[in-house]
Order: sequence, then C-alpha cells, then structure tokens
Amino acid sequence: MLNRQINFKNVSFFALLFLLDLVFTPLASAQSNYVETIPGAGVSFEMIFVKGGTSNMGLSPDDELYEPAEGPTTKAKVTNFWMGKYEVTYDEYVIFQYKAKDTETSNLKASDFQVDAISRPTPPYEDMAFGMGTVGGFPAVSMTQQAALRYCQWLYLKTGNFYRLPTEAEWEYACRAGQQDAQPAELETAAWYFDNSFEKFQKVGQKAANAWGFHDMLGNVAEWTLDKYVEDYHEQFPEPTAGVWVKPELKYPHTTRGGSFDDDAADCHCAARLKSTPLWQRRDPQIPKSKWWNTNAAFVGFRLVRPEHQPSHAEIIAFFEEAIRD
Repeated sequence: MLNRQINFKNVSFFALLFLLDLVFTPLASAQSNYVETIPGAGVSFEMIFVKGGTSNMGLSPDDELYEPAEGPTTKAKVTNFWMGKYEVTYDEYVIFQYKAKDTETSNLKASDFQVDAISRPTPPYEDMAFGMGTVGGFPAVSMTQQAALRYCQWLYLKTGNFYRLPTEAEWEYACRAGQQDAQPAELETAAWYFDNSFEKFQKVGQKAANAWGFHDMLGNVAEWTLDKYVEDYHEQFPEPTAGVWVKPELKYPHTTRGGSFDDDAADCHCAARLKSTPLWQRRDPQIPKSKWWNTNAAFVGFRLVRPEHQPSHAEIIAFFEEAIRD
C-alpha cells in the first residue's frame, strides 16, 4: 500500500510500476546484467540488475557527515530495476548530441521512431568539458536535467528499452549497495574528490566498484536524479514507500547526488544532495538561458536506470512529457 499521507500526484507513475512488480515478482530471479548496444552506433554500455527491497536512506543528526537536508534517517523502498554500471559517457551522449553522428536505425517499429522529430541539444558555444576530457570514457557533463531526460527519451526510441533518470530513493539504494554506512571507510579507493582528482573529472571505472558493481557513485561527477529538490525530503516520506517521485513543476531546483571531483571528501557520500540553481548557467550569454547546457556545472553528469517491467509506448511518451520541465 502507498502511504496515504503522500500526495498521489507525486507517485502515480511509479505506483504503476510497483503494482507491476508485485504481479511479476516470480520472474525477478531470472533477470541478469546485460550490455546494450546503441543501434547503428556500435557504442555499448553495461547495466546491472538490482533486486528491490528496503534500506537506510539519509543520515542521522549524530552522524559527522550530517547536513539538515540529508536527514534524518528513513527507509527507502524500491522495486527491481537495472542501473548503469558507469556514468553516461561522452562517447554515448555525443551520438544523441549531434544528428550527423546518429542513424535512422532503431529497434522500434518505424511508426514509433522518426529521427527528424528528435529534440537535440543546441550546439554549445564552447567546450562544455572545459578541456577536462571527452572521447575515450570520460563522463558526459554540463547538461541540464532536461537534456539528460531527452537523452533517455532518445535512447528509448533507439533501443526500445525504457531508460530514465533514477529517483533519489533508487539512487541511494544502489549507492549503499546493502551497506549501513553512507561512505566507505577507504573513500580514496572508491571516489574522485577534491584531494585526489587534480581538480578535474576522470575517466569512468578507474576507482573500485561498490558491493553491487557500480563505479563512481561517489565523486567524479554529481548525478542527476528525477526528483525536484525539497529540503525536507526525508520528513515528507518517513515510512518505507515504493514509487516515490517528487515531481518537478519548474526548471529549478532538481536534485543531484553523490558529490563530485570538486567536492571535499565529507560531501561525497550516499546521502549527499545538491540542488540545481540558476547560478549553474551564469556564464551562458544567451537570453533566455539554454535549455540544454549548464555552463557552470561541469561537475554534473548522470547515470541511467531501467525499470524491470516496462510501461506501454504511450505511457512512456506521457512520462517524458510530464517529467521534462523547461
């Protein structure tokens, strides 16, 4: 049952997935990790299967890492999903970014995929990686949350699989990977942060994976989630509730997670939250500001999630229309 104190409009889409999960739970044990190849591109990425459950979320006020917006401790409840082993790389993102690098090859039927109808990022007026690295396994960075969601939409139209951003609950559940502590004892081995990153993001997958096989959940680049940022997130959802999604109404603020290469070690942990602000575009000379690029946020990227049970094509299209905010 969904918590009756929750505004149903915030959870309806994921409540549907939760009900599907209840119906198809016996199939869960048959799922496994897989590699997805983007049709017509020859570029692949790895997805790790995560069995749903309940785990700690947030920090206790007596934790030395505690910040008011990162607690108090509650329980996150999620259903089965896959998550990207690594952050989305430039090598993957650039196929979406530039139409000339894309093809009309798709796993969807022709009536559902029209390459000319896809919204793509406007050309950036400068290198949005700011010289820190692009080709060869560097994370894609500096995109707005809308742009990250547009990438997910494009990827669905290419592959036929429903990819999206993780909710805050899914992200933290995968970050903790069954562990009680929000930060590993040996952070140096698991994360790029200010003291060891040489003040730049690094190629994905060089640091040790967490217990479930995910790399760079902490540090390197902070990662977009699906949720609107609210200061009292943990107080709004004090009980374990599947399907929580705090839906955005405006362009700002959205939540990023995990900290980045530019953060201190104390800000790189599984409960770390940072909200997007207009300051992330202050160097953008355009009026109005770009829908696609955060010129002052080269520390932000994203990671993919795919729910175990896929909604219909119409429901997926409706989801993106609802989730994307200009």
